Amino acid sequence: MENTIKRIRKFRDDREWEQFHTPENLAKAISIEAAELLENFLWDNEKYDKKQVEEELADVMVYCIHMADALGVDIREIINSKMDKNEKKYPVEKAKGNSKKYTEL
Repeated sequence: MENTIKRIRKFRDDREWEQFHTPENLAKAISIEAAELLENFLWDNEKYDKKQVEEELADVMVYCIHMADALGVDIREIINSKMDKNEKKYPVEKAKGNSKKYTEL
């Protein structure tokens, strides 16, 4: 994964695009790409182009990596911190097989 992240950063840096990667712009880009991902399931959630879904998912993840860089945060650290919180909010004994929000468990 580290080599992939380095490749993403090199792609950005070779084109001098970091100057455009403000947190606001990246948040917008993530939202737009997430909407494009969702568009693949519009009107029919069973018939979708998996390759197109993969490409849109990759776009979302690439922009998320750029956002982490722009904010100066470690991806692994923030994901693990969030997982710690989620594990407390959604204990297995209450949440297993249940789609309710933690406030409803």
